[in-house]
Amino acid sequence: MDGRTEIPNASEALSHLWGDSADMDELRCYLPKLGRSDATVLITGETGTGKERVASIIHQLGSRADKPFIPVNCAAIPDSLVESELFGHERGAFTGAQSAFAGKFEQSDGGTIFLDEIGEMPFQSQAKLLRTLENGEVTRVGSSQTRRVDVRIIAATNQPLEEMIGERRFRSDLYYRLNVAPLELSPLRDRPSDIEPIMKRFIAAFNQRHHCALTGPDPDLLASLTKYSWPGNIRELRNMVEAIFIDPPDCRKLGIGDLPIAYRKLVDEFHHNEPAERERMIQTLKNTNWNKAEAAKQLHWSRMTLYRKLAKYDLDDR
Repeated sequence: MDGRTEIPNASEALSHLWGDSADMDELRCYLPKLGRSDATVLITGETGTGKERVASIIHQLGSRADKPFIPVNCAAIPDSLVESELFGHERGAFTGAQSAFAGKFEQSDGGTIFLDEIGEMPFQSQAKLLRTLENGEVTRVGSSQTRRVDVRIIAATNQPLEEMIGERRFRSDLYYRLNVAPLELSPLRDRPSDIEPIMKRFIAAFNQRHHCALTGPDPDLLASLTKYSWPGNIRELRNMVEAIFIDPPDCRKLGIGDLPIAYRKLVDEFHHNEPAERERMIQTLKNTNWNKAEAAKQLHWSRMTLYRKLAKYDLDDR
């Protein structure tokens, strides 16, 4: 397939990206280009921003769409089993290996392997992963035979890999091998206009499941939710909507009082902490001589978050 070939069902795949913000429009334009490429992709973004969903869409938009898409949660694999899980093992290779096992790379042959939470991979295993990425070969634990695999790599992390390199927790050569096509997903707080349409999607899904007829948030609730920081991003928003349906209200429009108590407290505490946040931001900007990139880094925010909060608090954008 060359770069000009149209991908079937592209619109269907992209329909799983929710939201109408400029960030989401840009993402919808870029993903088909990534799909047509076979380049290694490194997706970065906070927890709950939908990295696995985006990886799956890239796979669906490519020439490997009819081949396997195999997700691997690197954080969930015990250190002692990483190599066996990824590269496979032969019978008797270690205690408990009662039969031969084809690892995730062999299972992905012809398709795509998604290495989620790549920053959690043990340092000693990273060298073997790098070798596979460079030569397209795997060697099962307990075997000297190499096997060729044709696999597209998509990796993801919510960790600052460049900082981890400086701390000798992540290999620089592996980072540069993965970071061919970097893709950063925006946190939900940086695109507040997406909160209402995403929330309505979740409400519609739970309406169908629970035979309810809720339509969405009222203006007061929406204003409150768009100011909240959403540290858990889309996943947290979904959890909140699901919790509402445990005891759904009789009204059609959701108000602040319809939020479960735990979520109501979170939103209230966040708003009560706003003055402290404003002062902390101002002090950090002063300490960095209003260097916004450095201030955002010290505050552990994206630059978009910093700019949004400057506008929110009506501060002079120097």
